[in-house]
Order: sequence, then C-alpha cells, then structure tokens
Amino acid sequence: MTRGVIFDLDGVLIDSEGLWKRAACEVLAEFGHTVTTEEYASNWIATGEGPEHAVVKYKLPISAQEFRRRRKPIVEHLVATEAELMPGAIAALERLSAHYPLALATNSPATSVGAVFDKYGLRRWFKDLLTRERYAQAKPAPDAFVAAAAALGLAPARCVVVEDAERGVLAAHRAGTKCVVVPNVWTRTHDFSLADRVLTHLDDVTPSLVDSLVVGP
Repeated sequence: MTRGVIFDLDGVLIDSEGLWKRAACEVLAEFGHTVTTEEYASNWIATGEGPEHAVVKYKLPISAQEFRRRRKPIVEHLVATEAELMPGAIAALERLSAHYPLALATNSPATSVGAVFDKYGLRRWFKDLLTRERYAQAKPAPDAFVAAAAALGLAPARCVVVEDAERGVLAAHRAGTKCVVVPNVWTRTHDFSLADRVLTHLDDVTPSLVDSLVVGP
C-alpha cells in the first residue's frame, strides 16, 4: 500500500477534550483557580501550552512540568472511565483500514491509550500506536507524525493525518503530511488555514478523499 492514514486520538476518535479540562481544573483548584471553556479552547487545546500559560497567569508555585505530572493520573483515570467514542469513529476505522494501513499519533500517554483502546476494541485496526513516550517533542512539533509515517513504512507525504485541533494541524504541516480536520465543540474556533480540508464529520473521511490528497502510485 502506498498511502497511509494517521489518526489523532483526543477529540478525533474519543470525546475527551472536556475530560482533559476537568483534570486541569482539578490541579488549578489546589491553588484557588479555574479555567473557562473559552480560555481552555484557545490557550490549552490550540497551542498545547496550557500549563505554561497557567503558571504565568496565576503565578503558580509549581513549574509547567510539575503541573503536567499532577494532571497525568487524573486525566488517565477520567479517560479510562468516562471517555466515549466520537460519532462515526468505528465506521471510519473500518472504512479506511480496508484500503490503507492506519497509525495513531497522540500526545496522550500509553496508559490512557491502552485503556481506551482495550475498552472499545480499537487495536485491531491499527498497525502501530505512537503514544507520547515514543517521540521527542509533543505537537505542534512534527515528531509524532514523522514517527507514525515511519512506523507505516511510508514517507510523510504519502500519509493523511486526521486531526481536530490547531496544534495538530500545525504539526502535520511541519511533518510534511496531508491533513484533514474534523473540528468539534472545543476546537471549532481554531485556525485551520494550514489544513488541506476542513470537514464536518468523520463520515467525510473517505478513501476517495485520501486518494485525492495523496496522488500518484
């Protein structure tokens, strides 16, 4: 196969952006703060630098690295116990895996990914799962998608990434992949100017679309 598809996880295959916000708010509550939905969408999901933003804005007595350390077990528990599949996720995986090898490229840790993949039986569609431990820098750096393309045995230019957030689109652009974005309620205000297509539903991610974006044999 000369084309591959790389899926993001949070906000694409599972409805978990709100769970990440709850985990962040639980850490912030220790210091008497919280974050609004609008602020979380723009300063946390879009950039991936929410902890850095919070440490500066609220003058927290901890580092961004320590913030992430405290958030990790909270979000892992929430995702494992409460995350639900996004509409059309199973159908998209079935449809696309019949034509292309699939990989996952996510900023989430292996523990979270493993729990949700086992819960919903998602492993059978994927050739590899690129979790946060398996590449150097998180999105919006290109590392996750470069590593995922390599895992598929393909050049990045032969892959189509399915994303939901601005930082993911930027990471895909930097990696040299094609990128389609399916915004959700948390990300619909993001800047998707670098995406090759902005879609309304996972049902719109079809083999014909992939073939139109990655041309040639």
